[in-house]
Amino acid sequence: MKAMVLKRLCNLTDNRTPLELMELPVPVPGEKEILLKVSACGVCHTELDEIEGRTPPRQLPIVPGHQVVGRVESVGSKVSDIKTGDRVGVAWIFSACGACKFCLAGNENLCQSFEATGRDANGGYAQYMTVAESFAYSIPKVFSDAQAAPLLCAGAIGYRSLRLTGLKDGQRLGLTGFGASGHLVLKMVKYRHPNTEVYVFARSAEERAFAKELGAVWAGNTTEHAPYKLDSIIDTTPAWEPIVEALANLESGGRLLINAIRKEDDKHSLLKLDYPAHLWLEKEIKSVANITRRDVKEFLSLAAEMNLKPEIQVFALEQANEALFELKTGKIRGAKVLEID
Repeated sequence: MKAMVLKRLCNLTDNRTPLELMELPVPVPGEKEILLKVSACGVCHTELDEIEGRTPPRQLPIVPGHQVVGRVESVGSKVSDIKTGDRVGVAWIFSACGACKFCLAGNENLCQSFEATGRDANGGYAQYMTVAESFAYSIPKVFSDAQAAPLLCAGAIGYRSLRLTGLKDGQRLGLTGFGASGHLVLKMVKYRHPNTEVYVFARSAEERAFAKELGAVWAGNTTEHAPYKLDSIIDTTPAWEPIVEALANLESGGRLLINAIRKEDDKHSLLKLDYPAHLWLEKEIKSVANITRRDVKEFLSLAAEMNLKPEIQVFALEQANEALFELKTGKIRGAKVLEID
């Protein structure tokens, strides 16, 4: 099978082709696993974090990709609910132990044995992959394969972030960064909280214009102040500076959600946090760690209910490096998706 493979860590600024197109053996599913013939895989900023070493793979080489859609080619001997030919998706959560206190409480995203698709196990930048039956999800019929792919990470993690804000209808929400996840959160908010105003902070004029197209009442640079203090803000950027700026826009008692696995090193902005201006008056900072199976299932159901179609840009498997470089350099409108023959 064809696969785009990461053999060594590097900085995309210095190396625009970190992935190598290779021929690999088609994997064989275990007794509780399925073999998936991949048709689409989303491209995520977390892949940049993997390639550049902020959240490195446990071992190399590795096939990245954790927003995977395809059809079941074969199943293991102990697979019971999924059948050959079914269309399913695979998300960031590849496996968890199922026995620790976090897993038993439904917080498997915090499991110490958490494994991530495309980082700790081969992912979807390939024609085939295997995954445990219990970590595959049925894809609603209303979505094409390419439309469904970003829902499995950008959408699901956006859903978890929005849920953790505790936002009530009519409160003001800020979105710092406006890529794949941000634009889906904005659509969710318009559907679930019709009286909530959304304010977007983005570094590029194109992203700000896109946000206004989708219904943001205001869009400015990450260094600007919104016309009102905001009850909650969700940050999806890779940098530290927007965190400090977001705190300055937060209402007293407000909550900032940081939806990022890692932040790019930026020592200068990291040192500029001022306690009275940024954190005092009972403001909260909460990180969003991974996702659970519940997040994926609930979000896919909501997305189907509201017919949530992400904005997508399609690339061939062989163009994965091009898609990643565009993500690195901020050329973003919606979500990037690899379509795989």
